[in-house]
Amino acid sequence: MPMSNLVSLATAVPEHVLLQRDAAAIAEQVFSERYSDFGRLSRVFETTGISKRHSVCPVEWFLQPQGWPERTDAYLKGALKLFVTVVRKALEEAGLDVSEVDTVITVSSTGIATPSLEARAMGHMGFRPDVQRVPIFGLGCAGGVTGLAVASRLAQARPGSNVLLVTIELCTLAFRRDELTKANVIATALFGDGAAACVLRAGGEGIAAVEAAGEHTWPDTLDIMGWNVDTLGFGVIFARAIPPFVEENLAHAVSGILERAGLNREAIDRFICHPGGTKVVAAIERALSIDQGSLVDERAILNAYGNMSAPTVLFVLERAIRAGLPHRSLLSSLGPGFTASCVCLRRAA
Repeated sequence: MPMSNLVSLATAVPEHVLLQRDAAAIAEQVFSERYSDFGRLSRVFETTGISKRHSVCPVEWFLQPQGWPERTDAYLKGALKLFVTVVRKALEEAGLDVSEVDTVITVSSTGIATPSLEARAMGHMGFRPDVQRVPIFGLGCAGGVTGLAVASRLAQARPGSNVLLVTIELCTLAFRRDELTKANVIATALFGDGAAACVLRAGGEGIAAVEAAGEHTWPDTLDIMGWNVDTLGFGVIFARAIPPFVEENLAHAVSGILERAGLNREAIDRFICHPGGTKVVAAIERALSIDQGSLVDERAILNAYGNMSAPTVLFVLERAIRAGLPHRSLLSSLGPGFTASCVCLRRAA
């Protein structure tokens, strides 16, 4: 059975730019008089390693009370626009017409859409009526890597077919004025909006082959990361400190994933990681015995876009592809579960 090839990769962000200093000013306006710990926590805006982010809504939107209807409306409009933009870029790079797409996988955990986003985009894009639709919700920051693994398996199951993976996250829509918590302040300083899309096909040529994929979910870790859902929308869960958990546990999980694929750490020429935050990036470097400061592309993407959840690691991969991939790279991301997800890429000859 031929391996699946990554044929194209494209990224997109919404039009509104949110400078970190402006986000800090908004947070101070919203929280400082009501939350006594805000002064201490506000340093996070300076230590995240982020200079700007992108948002589907202008700054003024965040200063108004927002509930489920307003957040859902913003999600549907913003996500659909990003979907069309990023898919057209990915198909153009692959040299494909939209009618040649056989399967569409849509990964998103920051809004709820039924019918799902790819169904809403069909009239705008011109997908065939018989295109296979695979919407996936709930993967969070692990969605980019896990989505790539799912797309690879579906492409491999039908050699020659074109599988389109789309990851879209509008994290800024979860901004909460009412939650006076450390987790909410951190989320306000960290998250941005973005999308990535790629085409996979088993057989033929591509940028790189998906050589292996795997996941590791730790028991009793549901409280590390996720959403609380209430009448106003999503509320972020960071119940445990993620960096020390990563530093202590990631290496064993990655080694197990590689071992099951018949590989080892020494076979990996480069790690391409989801940059959840500066402290998480540093913890990954320590866990995987990578020289501190080596994950340059991860820090650059974090600085320019913030943590966009699922698409972020694909932004890092795009940057790595432009610079030139080594023989073998391992994509990794961490998400709710708490789960480590990995995909091994082997550069095309």
